[in-house]
Amino acid sequence: MFEELKTFIAVVELKNFTKAGESLNLSQPSVSTHIKNLENIFGVRLINRSIKQKSIIITESGFILYKRAKEILNLIDITHMEVRNTSNSIKGHLKIGASLTIGEYILPKFLSIFSKKYPDIDIEIFIENTSIICNHLKELTLDIGLIEGTSSSSAFTQEYFLEDKMVLALPYNSELITENFTLNKLQNQKWVVREEGSGTREFLNMFLGTNEIIPNGIIVLGSNYAVKEAVRNNLGITIISNLVALPAFKNKELSIIDLSNTYSRHFSYILPKNITISKASQIFLDEFKIYTSTFSNF
Repeated sequence: MFEELKTFIAVVELKNFTKAGESLNLSQPSVSTHIKNLENIFGVRLINRSIKQKSIIITESGFILYKRAKEILNLIDITHMEVRNTSNSIKGHLKIGASLTIGEYILPKFLSIFSKKYPDIDIEIFIENTSIICNHLKELTLDIGLIEGTSSSSAFTQEYFLEDKMVLALPYNSELITENFTLNKLQNQKWVVREEGSGTREFLNMFLGTNEIIPNGIIVLGSNYAVKEAVRNNLGITIISNLVALPAFKNKELSIIDLSNTYSRHFSYILPKNITISKASQIFLDEFKIYTSTFSNF
């Protein structure tokens, strides 16, 4: 059944029999046979096939088996490592989803260190906004999610690993910067914001709503770098992570106004509930928590 489960996982994740066969070096008839064997074993339909649309739909029973199959393979991987006692030669393949701030400003240096220490762990990084990362993790197409803020889904376990201070970022010589600055000066200003679904946008919306600030116009951009560059070029102002703003401030590209401690958030990692994670995933999280624990409070 082990090979059948591997085949079934590939079909679910690739949503295509042919592609699943290619990824496992199997013929399409062999893939179909593996799926049929599983359906006979469990006595249920796992996949509905649409001949006209050339598509497949995973049934509710199929999705339950998919989650358990992933857990079974992870347990086999952990058992294999424990039996062979190869802690210094950990192998694996991880799919990590990271929101943009984490993916752009924390992961690059960490991955350089991690890859040297664990060269046999292959890592794929998917950088998307928080909402998309959560959706992919629900579908179990990612092993770990690294997000900004809090996930509202009960399908995950979540743990904070770093506090992130948000700051008001303005063009370097902005006329708004005065000794008697107040939030009232932010009324009727142009704002540069991230897209809906991002952790940064959610926080900015909260800031505007809490302080009853009405923008005079909004520019929506899809990355932290684009937002920073837009502010630098006098297209507006923004609320953004100090991780993003501080290097630009030091280079005299932006001005920063600190906000109260109320305007801070946490970065966290999320995992699917009731799934035993692989040895490689656990090592990644352990090393990542050690790495981020050395960060100062920005």
